[in-house]
Amino acid sequence: MLRRREIGSEELVHHFADRIDKQQDLNAFITVDTDYALQQARTADQLLAGGNPPPLAGLPIAHKDIFCTQGMLTTCGSKMLANFLSPYDATVVQRLQSAGAVTLGKTNMD
Repeated sequence: MLRRREIGSEELVHHFADRIDKQQDLNAFITVDTDYALQQARTADQLLAGGNPPPLAGLPIAHKDIFCTQGMLTTCGSKMLANFLSPYDATVVQRLQSAGAVTLGKTNMD
């Protein structure tokens, strides 16, 4: 649907952010950064419109909170790391972002 331009990445980010917000009682997400995801989604939508996007262009994803994501809290589900902002991206995060994935947030460890 993204590649056929039936839906945009920004629209998907809004959709999933709304679902996350409505289901907070599940405690599935530790961190949600909609602004960051929308910034990435705009870039992805431009790449999709340009013709030869990377394989995961515009696809909203979440990382387990064990993977360092630059500028985003990485707590590993521990109160001891409650304020840890990662200064770098884990290799898996780098690869997903290089493939065009849109990081919506970090999921709980439990």
